Amino acid sequence: MGAKFQNDSQRKDLRPIINKVDNGGLLDYVAGWFINAANYIQSTNIKVGFVSTNSICQGEQVAPLWNYLFSKGIKIHFAYSTFPWESEARGKAAVHVIIVGFADFDISEKRLFIRESNSNFQEIKVKNISPYLVEGSDFTVGNRSKPICNVPEIATGNKPIDGGNYIFSEEEKNDFLKKEPNASKYILPFLGADEFINNKRRWILFLKDISPNELKSMPEIIKRVEAVKKFRLHSSSLPTIKIAAIPTRFHTENMPTSEFLVIPQVSSERRQYIPIGFMKPGVVCSDKLRILPNATLFHFGILVSKMHMGWMRLTTGRLKSDYQYSVLTVYNNFPWPENPSEKGIKAVEVAAQKVLDARAAFPTSSLADLYDPLTMPPALVKAHQDLDKAVDLCYRPQPFASEAKRMEYLFQLYEQYTAGLFVKSKPTRKGVLRTPQP
Repeated sequence: MGAKFQNDSQRKDLRPIINKVDNGGLLDYVAGWFINAANYIQSTNIKVGFVSTNSICQGEQVAPLWNYLFSKGIKIHFAYSTFPWESEARGKAAVHVIIVGFADFDISEKRLFIRESNSNFQEIKVKNISPYLVEGSDFTVGNRSKPICNVPEIATGNKPIDGGNYIFSEEEKNDFLKKEPNASKYILPFLGADEFINNKRRWILFLKDISPNELKSMPEIIKRVEAVKKFRLHSSSLPTIKIAAIPTRFHTENMPTSEFLVIPQVSSERRQYIPIGFMKPGVVCSDKLRILPNATLFHFGILVSKMHMGWMRLTTGRLKSDYQYSVLTVYNNFPWPENPSEKGIKAVEVAAQKVLDARAAFPTSSLADLYDPLTMPPALVKAHQDLDKAVDLCYRPQPFASEAKRMEYLFQLYEQYTAGLFVKSKPTRKGVLRTPQP
């Protein structure tokens, strides 16, 4: 059971095992077995091998679990990267597993088994295996409040905390406007991750700029405002009770005045790429969308590439099996290209625009349709492949043989950036730093 889905009895069962682990409340039952084993084999020559859910080597569990294990002297001796667990049971769950072997002592040569596209494993002899199961050092990626590179910061979307009183379906909006036609200019499109990805439509009352006399002239809106005030006053949250004093305003408001990027907070693990896209002003994005103002085609191209998607899969948390994009862990720690040339930046921009053009060729298809592995149009597949090559070349001239090699390179770059080895340099055009800031 994941940390967020355990009942009180299960939490009580796990608590004695994780009570000495920083942020141990993030850990699941699988992590408990690793901690028990690490404690059991202290100062022995015992080796342990577990078939495990891959949750302990990706996302938010990596830092609390492996920092604790490393502090106990644990070293990974061998590992198999993620592969699907095959079962003949009826109604079998979709489970992805890893195999990790470790001990309380080090060895000079470790064995890393990387799953290839044909489901076979390639064995690689390495000096060290990182907790993300790629060749690398014993370090973890934790939360960070600011990006390690000089790129736009991601903001959260709007959070109305309105009890649903300001939000309308298409039908509800039409019925409301029949009663209150003058409210039309205050009803704006409202997008969360689901609406953005699946082309669904919702609407929301956005009353930030309404004058008191205009508000009083629309009794149907007044009813909604009164309902929001009542809802907030009956909350158990003090911040929510506090904003009952301004019921026409949201708890969080974020309305960019120029074109901006949005990243869905949750996206299906079936997709090779998270659907990321540009939005125009005048749309109210919910807090289920991450907002990236001042983003350029270059930023879009890097973020929607295999390089960033691979980093995301290793470092982000999960909601059940879906990706839950973390700004603090994924985006703020992502190592952008160290020193991209003007030619490299332009190549990414051109390829990124072709991805957008390939999407636009199917105006009636949702992003869910466009990025479903079974229905993704060949033109969009080709556009992404070209973009991936352009992004790779911004990192180094040699191609990457696999995603594992990409991740090894990114983790090495991350270590360099966070070690403070680089200093500020002059920004290139469009505000992209040639050399990232530590």
